[in-house]
Amino acid sequence: MLGRSIKSVQKLQSIRAFTNATNSYTLPDLSYDYGALAPVISPEIMTLHHKKHHQTYVNNLNIALDKYAKAEAAKDVAQMIALQSAIKFNGGGHVNHSIFWTNLAPKNQDGGVAPSGPLINAINKQFGSIDNLIKKMTDQTVAIQGSGWGWLGYDKAEDRLVIQTQQNQDPLSVSGFTPLLGIDVWEHAYYLDYKNVRADYVKNIWQIVNWKNVAQRYEAAKN
Repeated sequence: MLGRSIKSVQKLQSIRAFTNATNSYTLPDLSYDYGALAPVISPEIMTLHHKKHHQTYVNNLNIALDKYAKAEAAKDVAQMIALQSAIKFNGGGHVNHSIFWTNLAPKNQDGGVAPSGPLINAINKQFGSIDNLIKKMTDQTVAIQGSGWGWLGYDKAEDRLVIQTQQNQDPLSVSGFTPLLGIDVWEHAYYLDYKNVRADYVKNIWQIVNWKNVAQRYEAAKN
């Protein structure tokens, strides 16, 4: 019981910090046009995914945080606890997608170009080659039951790369790792283009991975 109480307090403290930071999150702009990732991801999917789905996460996060702030002001702990799931889900959706858009790049902007420097050295040391990493991460991501994300992350405690899958919109940080590269396998991310063949979508998305962004995230995580 004590352990559960401590976890509840930690969750409330985390939400309080999130709420105090800002009560108004906004949809981030993309650094490329909606059609720039075609044919891997169509303009229609990109438009819906960014302007509709991500925007909905942002809207619902702001609503939940506003309700949380009012509940905290009223010292309504029961309501604060009840809002945790909405903040986690919509906050996770916002965090995950904000990373996802930067993890991608058009082919004419080095999308799919293999990384260099410390990141490729770490990949080769741990996985043998980037092809081995891609295969392992693809297999685990395709195998997710239902909706979720496949992640390449960094484990600072062990100074190693990790491949981790997360259900729904749970951010990688809840597993204790720093997110480097995420692949969204909610059906809205691919169904209009690939129907139910998730494997083709995950296989093709490597053609537009922005490895420069992943490398920057890796080096920042290590420092």
